[in-house]
Amino acid sequence: MRRLLQRLLTKSVIDLANRLSSRPDKKRVDKALSDLFQNITIRPGKRGPAIPFDAATDKFIILSDQHKGARDGSDIFAKSAKNYLAALDHYNKENFCYINLGDSEELWENRFLTIKRHNKLTFEAEKNFLARNAFIKIFGNHDLYWDNDPLAPISLMQIYGQPVKIYEGAILETTINNQKLSVFMTHGHQGDLQSDGNWFSKWFVSDIWAPFQAYLRINPNTPANNDQLKTHHNRLMYEWSSKRKNTLLITGHTHQPVFRSLTELEVLYEKRAYANGEEALQLQAKIDKLHLKNSHSPDFKGYLDTYFNSGCCCFNDGDITGIEIADSCIRLIKWEYKGKESLRIVLEEARLENLKLQ
Repeated sequence: MRRLLQRLLTKSVIDLANRLSSRPDKKRVDKALSDLFQNITIRPGKRGPAIPFDAATDKFIILSDQHKGARDGSDIFAKSAKNYLAALDHYNKENFCYINLGDSEELWENRFLTIKRHNKLTFEAEKNFLARNAFIKIFGNHDLYWDNDPLAPISLMQIYGQPVKIYEGAILETTINNQKLSVFMTHGHQGDLQSDGNWFSKWFVSDIWAPFQAYLRINPNTPANNDQLKTHHNRLMYEWSSKRKNTLLITGHTHQPVFRSLTELEVLYEKRAYANGEEALQLQAKIDKLHLKNSHSPDFKGYLDTYFNSGCCCFNDGDITGIEIADSCIRLIKWEYKGKESLRIVLEEARLENLKLQ
């Protein structure tokens, strides 16, 4: 019966959840991002730190949207947990600073004590970065608890063994091509009418979606959903970032990886536009596997390399994606299972000095 209902209802339920859970408003998005960026720039501290860094020597890993749960049918992080732990072990040994962009804990569906009980290993792995003063934790809409609940500091002390500051965003600052470059990072839910702390979304997720998801074992984070053209929310994020001089914006929230303002599908379209012969045929074959039939090739001329999205750590096949900044480069990376091992793959890479900015 469960399999029959999965076949009949999965697409409809995911479409409904997407319509109800994301209603970004351009004016709200622009104002929220601008206010936060200005606040951190002028008064770094309470809402987020401004961190000078050396692009050649300092290293950062940016991950988001684990949605750690109770290891039940609705826990979309369960399959990815081993990849996440392998990634954190690697980045800690390599002396990366870990920036967590929010929705790390699924606190719309679960109580804090439940999350704490079922995710001890991940919290222990994160503590390794804290011990080196190399951990920045940013809240999202599904773990807004960390920012607005008076008991949150006590809860954080319980899982990390020391006080942990919670921020809305952070800015990395360096010099590239003799000009200041700002890397602005936040979860990305700001301005979303149904996700920016909205009571209706919380009710829908906890009382309707979670039980249904648990029974049908549905995870909407499939490669097919994430390889398409940018979501409306990601387009709004790009539009904001493209108007800022020498600024990169990195968010999470949509679970859709974006590199240099393009999704995987859009990158393929761009590469195909300049390819010939066998290479063009191979690129077209990849596009046909990812995209809808009879679609027209979009035009990406004039796009700037200003927007990046870390994707998520809860894909339905156990993969996780993230953004690395290291060796004067920015990279979109994936960790996937290879047999019993976790393998790091660089999906896209660019030197910071070569990015096309405003």
